[in-house]
Amino acid sequence: MDNMNLMADDMLVSLYSDGNVKAFDILLNRYKDKLYAYINFIVRNRDISDDIFQETFVKAIVTLQRGGYSSSGKFGAWLTRIAHNLIIDRFRQERNDNTVSNDSSEYDLLNDARLFEGGIEDDIVNEQTLKDVRRLVEMLPDNQREVVFMRYYQDLSFKEIADITGVSINTALGRMRYALINIRKMAAEKRISLTII
Repeated sequence: MDNMNLMADDMLVSLYSDGNVKAFDILLNRYKDKLYAYINFIVRNRDISDDIFQETFVKAIVTLQRGGYSSSGKFGAWLTRIAHNLIIDRFRQERNDNTVSNDSSEYDLLNDARLFEGGIEDDIVNEQTLKDVRRLVEMLPDNQREVVFMRYYQDLSFKEIADITGVSINTALGRMRYALINIRKMAAEKRISLTII
């Protein structure tokens, strides 16, 4: 099993397609945290996030078993694309049902102790700055917030972001550009310093 942990995603997909369930367990463990964080950041509701997370892996399993996955070396991006499509479907369904969830996120991605160094005063200032940035990001339009999250929290390339969201690279870049402009504008209007000590 230790050797399997070192295998590339495409090799694990191939093993799973041949009936090795442990290969899929390794893939699940590789991507579950990032994928769940992405879903929860967009949806902002734990129950719905749980549902979409499970639906994503069910859909992935069914697609893999049918041989519908083309090995491209981007298994994580493929999973994120499935989740993205399920989120869009859920939002469409909610829009049709005239129900919108405004629950705030319980998981603070920016409040991570590993980001801090220095004295307690610096920690307090940095923590407040990161909370301010988080609030500003949450105020962005959905398509801009999604690109910021994928780029800075999931470390995806703009090509991967474009593939997942179904837009051109230029559109993804444009959304990021407008997101940064909007964050700076909102910070200036609210007199928020975005400087980390």
